[in-house]
Amino acid sequence: MASDPLAILQQYWGHHVFRPLQEDIIRSVLDGRDTLALLPTGGGKSVCYQVPALCKEGICIVVSPLIALMKDQVQQLQQRGIPAAAIFSGMSRRELDIVFENACNGAYKLLYLSPERLKTELAVERVKRMRVNLLAVDEAHCISQWGFDFRPPYQELAEFRKWVPETPVLALTATATPEVVQDIQQSLGFAQTHVFKQSFERSNLSYSVLYEQKKREKLLDILNNVPGSGLVYLRSRGETKVIARFLQEHRIRADFYHAGLPMEERNQKQAAWMSGHTRIMACTNAFGMGIDKPDVRLVVHLNLPDSLEAYFQEAGRAGRDEKKSYAVLLYSPGDADVLRAQLKSAYPEMKQIRRTYQALGSYTQLATGAGAGESFVFDFQHFCLTYKLEQGPAHAALRLLEQEGWLAMSDTAGALPRVHLSASREALYDYQLRNRQADTLTKVLLRAYPGIQNEAVDISLGAIARFANTTQELVQQTLEAAHTEGILYYQPPRDQPFLTFTRPRVAPENLHIDAAKFNFRKARAAERTEQAIRYAETSHCRSRQLLAYFGEADGRFCGICDVCTGRNKSEVPAELFAALEQKIMTLLSQEPAPLENLLKAFAERRQDQAGKVIGYLLDEGKIIESDDGNLRLQ
Repeated sequence: MASDPLAILQQYWGHHVFRPLQEDIIRSVLDGRDTLALLPTGGGKSVCYQVPALCKEGICIVVSPLIALMKDQVQQLQQRGIPAAAIFSGMSRRELDIVFENACNGAYKLLYLSPERLKTELAVERVKRMRVNLLAVDEAHCISQWGFDFRPPYQELAEFRKWVPETPVLALTATATPEVVQDIQQSLGFAQTHVFKQSFERSNLSYSVLYEQKKREKLLDILNNVPGSGLVYLRSRGETKVIARFLQEHRIRADFYHAGLPMEERNQKQAAWMSGHTRIMACTNAFGMGIDKPDVRLVVHLNLPDSLEAYFQEAGRAGRDEKKSYAVLLYSPGDADVLRAQLKSAYPEMKQIRRTYQALGSYTQLATGAGAGESFVFDFQHFCLTYKLEQGPAHAALRLLEQEGWLAMSDTAGALPRVHLSASREALYDYQLRNRQADTLTKVLLRAYPGIQNEAVDISLGAIARFANTTQELVQQTLEAAHTEGILYYQPPRDQPFLTFTRPRVAPENLHIDAAKFNFRKARAAERTEQAIRYAETSHCRSRQLLAYFGEADGRFCGICDVCTGRNKSEVPAELFAALEQKIMTLLSQEPAPLENLLKAFAERRQDQAGKVIGYLLDEGKIIESDDGNLRLQ
């Protein structure tokens, strides 16, 4: 196997040059240095650990919190001829043993694990037997309590490093504020600060915030004026279906997507959008992670996300081909009230947390002191209905229990069936002779899934039925019968997510929540919420606001966002401009004021023009915005 990074890139990816910073990051980890890579969405983070994994002897362990993304990456690597596997919640003990043993025997170059799985005794003991050449930590912002998606198991990675002391770590993220950058390195035990950061500036992406009450009508207007593929992000699963139907009624090729759909249906919808058959996908934030579609021309948010990190990631899925693209937020004043109400409900009282935890114990029928590491199929709606819990507060309580390390939730709803042909060649041949239907099915499985004799793989019952010229029901029956006889391992499709107890169950009164951490995270969430609201309500260059949030204080005016394009002095007649400017300066000389209050001092028909003059004055530095959101004279 070639050891030169560029040769590896050419051999397996067919590219002749690296993207910006990729080669520097790869050289850094090959030199054995702990490295933090900040690359924006679409910047090619995965190549930064996949290439060095192939350059050196041994295996790269990749820690990722996203099961769907792990599966997708493994599939892509296997298609390139690179041996890889993934371990995640919901796998049987038998599956875990097979994959871990294969990894110990050098069968893979990359092994993906969820952070919960990595800290188990089974994982630690097997990793000690592996020759680990790199520890890659994806979505590394999850390690920091300053981040927007904190996950406690990530904090134990520094402890895990003791088992691979000579192995460098590569932490990767697309979104990190300066506080998070520092916290990641400290939490992972970096020997010294070492950061590669690509600017978050997207010069081809026009950010806009449009104040609209009739959002559907405005969305339709935008889609009719901006051709090409797009995404429409919504807050709830129900809204995705409603908006998709609305667009279809207006002759736009649209579909909807959320995490509650069966896996096979999600894959079909995603493939239709990737190919261009579906033009617009109305979706929750479950869609888009790890999807590399370069020609997305438009991303529209009908709801304001609760953090600028989330907004930047989702908006950044537009224009990866560097061509002009648009990220539009449709905003109304009530959106801020909704976000603040969501924040309040996301941090329930201890009484609610204990009640939810007690209900979990009853739901899973776990005895006190038992359950550590055990996973259970978890129907959240049925759980709430059974124990008369409101879904909003119950979901918030579960999330806090997860953050405190009491449990882990895995959204594997709609997981595909899995099969491992485990019988010896002789036993399999004998079984085929005795069972004609099984003979046909076995041949289809071996032809369609080459690695099926080494480990369990995801299969499609529908595809197998078509190849075998039979029905899905008969395929399922045949697989179940073969499983019973020990010829193969068969895990049926699952329609519910899993919940894993990461600690033994305790009595509710002994459930401990760290009050200091709870209050810290609540305060940080409140800050992020207010930053998102300020972005929507402040007439500053949108790109500069985002760049400043991520630590690039000297970002230039983009010239293409709604604020910049509305700041052209010529758009307001000279005499009117002068009159509006004079009134603005007079009002602010009396007292500072937020933008919305300042605009109320003008007649409704003049407010749009007054906003453009205010934007111009901000650009020229004649007025400034204070940290409290008030505008004042310079």
